[in-house]
Amino acid sequence: MLELDEAFYRDDVKLIVGVDEAGRGCLLGPVVAGAVILPRGFSHPLINDSKKLTEKQREEAYQIVINNAIAYGIGMCSPQEIDRMNILNASREAMMRAIRNMNHDFDLIVSDAMKMPDAGKPYVDLIKGDAKCSCIAAASILAKVTRDHICYELDKTYPQYQIAKHKGYVTALHVELLNKFGPIKEIYRFSYKPVKQSLNVQQKLF
Repeated sequence: MLELDEAFYRDDVKLIVGVDEAGRGCLLGPVVAGAVILPRGFSHPLINDSKKLTEKQREEAYQIVINNAIAYGIGMCSPQEIDRMNILNASREAMMRAIRNMNHDFDLIVSDAMKMPDAGKPYVDLIKGDAKCSCIAAASILAKVTRDHICYELDKTYPQYQIAKHKGYVTALHVELLNKFGPIKEIYRFSYKPVKQSLNVQQKLF
């Protein structure tokens, strides 16, 4: 178990929910958040920062989390919501939706560096929390795998953008294809600079 989880349990803190998001820096698709309550003392070598796992390991870890969690939830904010409320607020809202979608009571929120003053419960925001707490790591795995699956579906609909390869992140290939084909109204985040710049290159909107 990542070492910090146990430090948060007290007589009045028996159920801890970890929250994290995936896709904050991407140019397209939703920002996706996971929320997870793990049993106290639960440990597994694959429950770690999702960025440190291979894709195959994340898929395996995803099943481990949903099979062992006391409760879990997924929340999302669409590209349109991101453009309207900005990515910080959209990430926070996605986390709140994930917590609500757990449909389970809890005593404390631990987040990956996200302040959550409107959550209605005590919270701790940890820098690099997904590398310190098992419940945040578990949430990061749910968020990442869920978002990757969304990207694979988008890739089937829009194969010319090769979304399965770059998952929406700012890569040279992605920017090249974005400039070539133009941003798609339903899936791109038009408040992001590379998307704005692509409009100067290619005005056509799908």
